[in-house]
Amino acid sequence: MKTILLFGAPGSGKGTQGRVLGQLPNYFYFACGDVFRNLRPENPLGEKFIEYSSRGELVPDELTIELWRKHVGTSASEGEFHPEHDWLILDGIPRNTHQVEMMSDAIDVRAVLHLACSDMSKMEERIQRRALKENRMDDGNVEIIRQRFETYKLETQPVLDCYPNEIVHDIDSTNSPANVLRDVLSVIVKLELAT
Repeated sequence: MKTILLFGAPGSGKGTQGRVLGQLPNYFYFACGDVFRNLRPENPLGEKFIEYSSRGELVPDELTIELWRKHVGTSASEGEFHPEHDWLILDGIPRNTHQVEMMSDAIDVRAVLHLACSDMSKMEERIQRRALKENRMDDGNVEIIRQRFETYKLETQPVLDCYPNEIVHDIDSTNSPANVLRDVLSVIVKLELAT
């Protein structure tokens, strides 16, 4: 599946950009965190998600990849996603180098849109606003937010090294969402021209 990764620390704006891209024809947006949050607590995967996210930890790789494969498969069988010609936009997956390996047989990463932000306090503010607006309990606690940043630095940031520099595009996520979208679309337009 031809794939674009939305990549960045918590609060960098991946969800904002992904939701816009997901509205375009021939683009299918998959946000790993949203899918986990939409699981019912009585669902075994939902129970595990709550257990890990309440501590600011990542869900184990095997469960994450299982959920991703099921969701993408269901979306394809229901006609929401057409793997033979749609672009797959991934947000929050792969989250570490092990997941990169686990997914390598299924995805062909053509671009990594790295939403970079050097000011962690800005991202902290965004996450706290989002917690109130979207009723995301895992985003309300400052200590959990800081733990998520630490987890990102240790486990997720090394994912960037798994892909060639020429497909990694740094985009300044401190700009307004409209300006970030402009920068994202400029990369996507070039990708479309190349295929």
